[in-house]
Amino acid sequence: MKKIGIIGGGAAGFFAAINIAQQGIKAEITILERSKEVLQKVKISGGGRCNITHACYDVEQLTKNYPRGQKALRGPFNKFQPRDTIDWFGRQGIKIVEEADGRMFPSSNDSQTVIDCFVRLCEKWKIEILTQTRVTQITKLNSGWELDSSLGTFNFDILIVAGGSSEGLWSILEKQGLKIIPPVPSLFSCNIKDEILNGLAGISIPNVLVNVEGRKHISSGPCVITHWGLSGPAFLKLSAWEARFFHEKQYKLCLEVNWLGLAKNRETFLQELVELKSENAKKKVLKDPKYGLPARLWAALVASVGIEENENWADLKKVKLTALAQVLSACKLETQGKTTNKDEFVTCGGVDLGEIDFRTMEVKQHQTMYIIGEILDIDAVTGGFNFQAAWTEAWIVAQSIKEKEEEQKELEK
Repeated sequence: MKKIGIIGGGAAGFFAAINIAQQGIKAEITILERSKEVLQKVKISGGGRCNITHACYDVEQLTKNYPRGQKALRGPFNKFQPRDTIDWFGRQGIKIVEEADGRMFPSSNDSQTVIDCFVRLCEKWKIEILTQTRVTQITKLNSGWELDSSLGTFNFDILIVAGGSSEGLWSILEKQGLKIIPPVPSLFSCNIKDEILNGLAGISIPNVLVNVEGRKHISSGPCVITHWGLSGPAFLKLSAWEARFFHEKQYKLCLEVNWLGLAKNRETFLQELVELKSENAKKKVLKDPKYGLPARLWAALVASVGIEENENWADLKKVKLTALAQVLSACKLETQGKTTNKDEFVTCGGVDLGEIDFRTMEVKQHQTMYIIGEILDIDAVTGGFNFQAAWTEAWIVAQSIKEKEEEQKELEK
């Protein structure tokens, strides 16, 4: 009977272990987790609800949510995508519900439902779970792998590395000849101290467009003004796509925010403001919010371009209308740093994707070693996409091990 070791008791590690067992592979499966508790990110994901996946069933569209890994994941997603994830959880008795923004959660709205399911299945399939077991060294043997750990030495025929973002594991894998891309934070909100935002904490805007000044990528989505700056899906997505640029600039750069979420240039907005001036001539600009913007935000933006409280629309000269068009369409805000979004923290960097055969998730230079999950240089925008990559990669490992076993049986006939 084969011995399969899995480093990492997170989403990818558990899903791999369970799917291997469900394939009917006769093996002793052991999960080694360095922390006291397993599935910690599953527990806190989605505010404790567990954002299992996203309702995006077109593979090409799905891969566009991965700043790193877009090309590599195309093949895997053609084998196991969100629809397959929903079916898999459904067979385990967990109904997945879609929300208006496409995020998908267990109908219980409780991440503990997923954790209990995984633990129950591990008990059913006699999968051993060892916590507080830190791997300190991996040694390749003639047949299999030897692991030194805080709990002693283990020997496995097959090794699956699913340890999440771990500098210790990256260092160990580097000693096995694997290339590691230096890690940097990927999902974070922006620290901004600007007079425009003073007193606006708690305001939400349904849709904004945001980009780094001088950069092409534009992110869209809801925005939340916080006591430290700006957050929400629009900024989290931007942080993912521009993660390395943010890091390079030490998180001090200029953002351009289109508060209206409309893909129009300043000249178009200026023309619209000229029309609004004509239509609302006798109204106080400061107290006459347009474009559905929250009143306090509108007042702050209007005041920021020097429009006085008692000025009517009819009073506005072209210079002020132009300035207002600018601050609505490309409001420049300087960032002073980042704030980790603790519920969804993801790292950009890890094992170089060129080291992996994505048809099997096996390391190209080391047969019987598989690498999956956040330890790879793959990350996604917020919304369940990171978990989907983990489920897909883990499922492919199980299929690969099953296929190898069947090939071996054929050779032995």
